[in-house]
Amino acid sequence: RLHNMRTLKHVPTPEKRRRIALETLEIYGPLARRIGMERMARELEQLAFHEAFPEAEAAINARLEQLRAEKGANVAIIVQTILEVFEFAGMDARVFGREKLPYSIWRKLQRKNLEFADLADVYAFRVIVKNPDECYRALGLIHQTWRCVPDQVEDHISNPKPNGYRSIHTAVIGPGNVRVEIQIRTEEMDQIAEFGVAAHWRYKNESYGFDEERAASVGLDAREVTRSLLELAEYGGDASDFLENAKLEMYQDHVFAFTPKGALIPLPQGATSLDFAYAVHSSIGDRCVGAKINGVERPLRTNLRNGDVVEIITGDKIAPLPGYEALTKTGRAKSAQRRLQRQAQREDFARIGRELVAHALHRYGHELAETVLKTAAERLGKHSEEELFVAVGDGALKANAVVLAAFPGLEERVRKDESRRPMEREKAKLYVKGSHLTPGIGLHFAECCTPIPGDRIIGVHTPGHGVVVHTIDCEQLAGLEGEGEWVDLAWTPTALNRTLAVSRIGVSVENKRGVLAELCGVIAENEGDIINLRMAKRTVDFFDMIFDVEVADALHLTNIIAALRTSKAVREVERVKG
Repeated sequence: RLHNMRTLKHVPTPEKRRRIALETLEIYGPLARRIGMERMARELEQLAFHEAFPEAEAAINARLEQLRAEKGANVAIIVQTILEVFEFAGMDARVFGREKLPYSIWRKLQRKNLEFADLADVYAFRVIVKNPDECYRALGLIHQTWRCVPDQVEDHISNPKPNGYRSIHTAVIGPGNVRVEIQIRTEEMDQIAEFGVAAHWRYKNESYGFDEERAASVGLDAREVTRSLLELAEYGGDASDFLENAKLEMYQDHVFAFTPKGALIPLPQGATSLDFAYAVHSSIGDRCVGAKINGVERPLRTNLRNGDVVEIITGDKIAPLPGYEALTKTGRAKSAQRRLQRQAQREDFARIGRELVAHALHRYGHELAETVLKTAAERLGKHSEEELFVAVGDGALKANAVVLAAFPGLEERVRKDESRRPMEREKAKLYVKGSHLTPGIGLHFAECCTPIPGDRIIGVHTPGHGVVVHTIDCEQLAGLEGEGEWVDLAWTPTALNRTLAVSRIGVSVENKRGVLAELCGVIAENEGDIINLRMAKRTVDFFDMIFDVEVADALHLTNIIAALRTSKAVREVERVKG
């Protein structure tokens, strides 16, 4: 990719050049930084920034030129002052200063919503000393020379970054009241900071490769650095999910927390206890139900701070946590919870499908326990009985289709029961009549109240839009008074005797085992076919579900709702219009 970016100017199409540049900024630059290859990351990002945002680069370069003219002399003064202080203290050091690169400045302006004039730390200085002890000594000498900026000291020697980066960062108010950043490190730390994992490639035992032992001796575990990304690739769902979660993993500043045994866990800023649990181990995250922070039980949504000691409370059950999106910051935790949600949803669909098939078989004199469905699954293109039940549960397959596949001799009887055909809502003229309807006028069903056969209906004729069919109790009618002519309408015999309409039922139930199967059983026993089912809201105690059910008419729907209300687990049930 670096070679591609160095030769990008030879790509003839501007759109393709910009696409490659944006891809580099979003993926390859952060990935290089994730494994500590800072020098390569900087070059990738600067080349990509030049192509993707040339106007922004030009504007920042112009402001930097102005700043050099105003305060450039301070750089030499600071370097000379540090060298003199160290020489007086008897320390040997290399000191050099640099301007931050335009892309780095642009990222900070974007991230913190700043103007260039508000950006104080455009200059950064690096101090290279012999050993870690001298790093801390150098920090003291610098703070004795200039006032340090409060809360700006970061010790990455004691707490290395996940990519193995080690250094001490501080910010001081230097000559001319200019705020400057200073990084203090050893030669070895500088090599790792610049080249990352590549700094540990060397000849060993007559072969050239990654020296894992040497890397581990300075705190770099290359597998751990990329473990979360590999887990995202394995469990992260489709390509868009992976891209979104990978960006979350790679673009974050870090906070450092500890396990009760003292193990250091680096996490992005804003991470929660659930993120911490997944960083320790995926199995702990999957079973996490609570957490103690510094010995006190806290909500899982609590943001962690540097130095927090986190104890994860686990349960026996592996299940997604309600509202996990708000409880997680890292892509790793989000993708793992999404995986659990997909598994739980599949289990729900399989359970629902099993109940629907059992009721359908019972209706025609057969029992599920006595029926071998392997052949039926193969006939319907499914690899297993479970896959068959999942397809029925999520509405992709009707239970009656399974009955026919298992017992082809029942075809005539099943077809007789299915003599009603699904209502085609775009063909309203087949189902609605009215003595005052003008021939050729358009007729449409309203989306706000979704009328079904048996509802009392009325039409509103608006010039240019035809007649829109509403239920007589539609809430939108009050606002339509005076806007068009109202027309009395009725259902045709075809609608009342030969069609099935889809109606929506909202149910709020207790969150306990077996409730979904019970509700599906009630609907099936009352001869309703579930076309679709989704969870609208899920909490610890209750969850709300939306059923799309095929019914013969409004009376049939009323009977199903009445039957659902008899369940002890049901808190509320109503027809959902619109």
